[in-house]
Amino acid sequence: MLSAFVNIFKIPELRSRILFTLGVIIIIRLGSAIPTPGVNPNVLGEFFRTVVDQQAQGSVVGMLNLFSGGALENCAIFSLSVMPYISASIMMQLLTTVVPTLGKLAREEGGRQKLTQYARMLTVLLCLFQGYLLAIGFENPESIPLLHGIHGIIEKLGSPLVPEPGWGFRLITMISLTTGTLLLMWLGEQISDKGIGNGVSLIITIGILARLPAGLVQGWSKLISPSSITASSPFLIALLLLFLFGVIATTVAMTQAMRKITIHYAKQVRGNRIYGGQTSFLPLKVNYAGVMPIIFAQAILLFPSTLIGFLVPNSATAARIANSLSAGSLYYALSVVLIFFFSYFWVATQFNPVQIADDLKKHGGFIPGIRPGAPTSEFLDYSMTRLTLAGAVFLSILAVLPMVVQNLLGIPAITAQFFGGTSLLIVVGVILDTMRQTETYLLQRNYDGFLKKRKLSKATVGTISSDVAKERTLVWIYTFIGILVIAGITVSLFKK
Repeated sequence: MLSAFVNIFKIPELRSRILFTLGVIIIIRLGSAIPTPGVNPNVLGEFFRTVVDQQAQGSVVGMLNLFSGGALENCAIFSLSVMPYISASIMMQLLTTVVPTLGKLAREEGGRQKLTQYARMLTVLLCLFQGYLLAIGFENPESIPLLHGIHGIIEKLGSPLVPEPGWGFRLITMISLTTGTLLLMWLGEQISDKGIGNGVSLIITIGILARLPAGLVQGWSKLISPSSITASSPFLIALLLLFLFGVIATTVAMTQAMRKITIHYAKQVRGNRIYGGQTSFLPLKVNYAGVMPIIFAQAILLFPSTLIGFLVPNSATAARIANSLSAGSLYYALSVVLIFFFSYFWVATQFNPVQIADDLKKHGGFIPGIRPGAPTSEFLDYSMTRLTLAGAVFLSILAVLPMVVQNLLGIPAITAQFFGGTSLLIVVGVILDTMRQTETYLLQRNYDGFLKKRKLSKATVGTISSDVAKERTLVWIYTFIGILVIAGITVSLFKK
């Protein structure tokens, strides 16, 4: 594996792509520290450090700060991150399956480019709307449930969050945040074109990982604080590390898990040549919807709580309803229901068994034991329904894990977010996709992959699958042993 990282820089094209991606990431992190004019970043930063990051339950503002990579904590120009663009893209993708005109446009030549332009226009409107709401919230922070607790910070520092409120501040905030999101959107497209990996997804992943050091510090301070440290604290830390390893390993396994449907192609004689007669497989992923059900579920639950906070700012009943919809048992129960719904909804809109069955029939393909046509479509639909159930259960467990970790260990929400939920699934998926793209460049130049120790040759290409499986097992074993060693060192240090 180490040799693969060395070989990366031996390929000029891959080296330039990686360096370009790193340069863009540096620009993104710099933009996350440039505050929007008119906001006191000291008040907002102290609020996040002393209130949001110390909460026992996650909050809406904490999750938004996580996905922006800490930009919201500084009220930076990248505070909205690329979430408006992702929301607009998802809306356009769903509309293509509902609106016949857009569906026809998507199948035409150049239609995808037009839909991308529509998504960009919708992104501008969403940015302006969200920027206006954010400006209103900063002008009246005490009356917004999302910023509950900031009043004490303002009195402690003796400085308001927005020294000069008004339409001037609102317009500047709207323009700054909209421009920042559009710049991030353009940088993401540049990464996809000239760098490595999917640009927009990589921006979100970098933002999440940027909060990892703060989460580790908060969790470590909570576990070893003088008031909470006990004789079992070293064992608890070791157990927490093993649990984190298990969650990551399970997420990786479920992200890559699939059912392979065997496909046989009948022999066809065309002229003097014989085509077909081969065996292939149709991959059906267990987690076909990916992270989309969790994102949809959180977006639907966050919208009412945010809207209630702005429409009824001074009502105690409205504040309780908003809090129950943004954190707690009710929030997670509704999340599970919505995750199941959107898992099946996404599969129903994106997976078309009738079209797959027709394509197989046209090309002379068939599933052994299943007749072509309608029986094949019904078999694929039945198989995908069962796989979607397993994927929905996995996503539900992953979404509830942060709350379980918080309740059992009492660690802050910023630390527990890395034990499951959207953040972990996004990070795992994006890293795997980036590694696959990097490994493609390595294998094309006959270099070793990440799990291959000797150089590839034509004679070994046919037997690479079994070798990779064995080496993947060894990698997991070595990683597990390494974590045990780290846990042992930690326990010995506490004993001293």
